[in-house]
Amino acid sequence: MPRRARMYLPGFPYHIVQRGNNCEACFIEPKNYQVYLGLWRQLSRRYGVAVHAYCLMTNHIHFLATLPPMRPRCPIP
Repeated sequence: MPRRARMYLPGFPYHIVQRGNNCEACFIEPKNYQVYLGLWRQLSRRYGVAVHAYCLMTNHIHFLATLPPMRPRCPIP
């Protein structure tokens, strides 16, 4: 049975967890952490996601983030 579709509400914080496959390491070298955070910084600015807190561990990560207010996809006439 497929997973239920998730509903995301703008303005509410979400706890985001990512784990390595089979509990393997996500980060091998110290530079991996910096590259990962740099990507988060770049993409959160691009999409207006507010990152409140994060914790990077060897085999998993935690982020607390809030989605921006919804913008209409096309102007309303």
